[in-house]
Amino acid sequence: MKRRQFLTTGGVGLAASTLAAPAIAQSMPEIRWRLTSGFPRSLDTIYGAADVMAKFVSEATDGKFQIQPFSAGEIVGTFQAVDAVGNGTVEMAHSSSYYYVGKDPTFAFASAAPFALNTRQQNAWMYYGGGLDLYNEFYKKFNIYMLPGGATGAQMGGWFRKEVKTVADLNGLKFRIAGLTGEILSKLGVVPQQIAGGDIYPSLERGTIDAAEWVGPYDDEKLGFQKVAPYYYYPGFWEGGAMVHFFFNRQKWEELPKNYKAIIQAAAGYANVDMVAKYDFKNPAALRRLVASGAQLRPFSQEILEAALKASSEVYADLSAKNPDFKKIYDSMASLRNDSYQWWQVAEYTFDNFMIRSRSKL
Repeated sequence: MKRRQFLTTGGVGLAASTLAAPAIAQSMPEIRWRLTSGFPRSLDTIYGAADVMAKFVSEATDGKFQIQPFSAGEIVGTFQAVDAVGNGTVEMAHSSSYYYVGKDPTFAFASAAPFALNTRQQNAWMYYGGGLDLYNEFYKKFNIYMLPGGATGAQMGGWFRKEVKTVADLNGLKFRIAGLTGEILSKLGVVPQQIAGGDIYPSLERGTIDAAEWVGPYDDEKLGFQKVAPYYYYPGFWEGGAMVHFFFNRQKWEELPKNYKAIIQAAAGYANVDMVAKYDFKNPAALRRLVASGAQLRPFSQEILEAALKASSEVYADLSAKNPDFKKIYDSMASLRNDSYQWWQVAEYTFDNFMIRSRSKL
């Protein structure tokens, strides 16, 4: 660029930025929002994504936009968060969509469901495969708007007071399980129990339930499940890549200035990446500590996995026949999953499988 042209262009840019300053200031009003979390504050990683997001928004707006997170139960309970957002009790929530399948089973796939997506596939579907648009069209019925707000990676299958080797061992088992999985496992004899995270330990300790799943080693260690149920099963085939979400009251979202929306989108995206990175970093050491303290790792048998897969297919077919919203979203998810695994087996799976078998040589 020639010097004269640079100075001319730079002068115009400087003048424009100077003139624009009042307009920028006017577009950054003072806003105070409350966020209700679906999680207890003690779970610093899954609850912590709300703090990460709120801090990002505050710093990006010089403190003009403040979001105050509240843990589950401080304003409303875990399973009332979406209602509180939709009716305007709070402006937003941080929770998992599948907690609300009682409203409509379509809520499930935004988070996770048996034999659905892993974390990277879930992100691919949400951001590029149409998943986010499909869900925000669906969520209009509930007066909410959603952005991805975290992921756990593949979860563990949970803590059991006794071993479960066959499908027959599941008969009558009272199992704390969330989302659609309860309905699916009930076809195998399980008695599903929906219990908020903070209430799982006392239920397991008292024998009110026989087994419970939460997330994975880091959170499970914090909640102390190894003290009351020794058998630690894997994988959590119902949560291959569970996603957490920021839910917004739709009117409040639409009222935001354009720049505030952009900042929230960036903050939510950062929180989404940050959560899974934390779990990937913290889970290995936590698993070693759990095993050292007596936890007994057990894989679910092929018999159980195959039976659960069959039951899942039956439930999905039945719901698709009755619920057009469910069918539209399930078909979209399943299409991406099947295409993705064709690619996954070529590079990702081959590389990971080789590296796992080669650990002793590294």
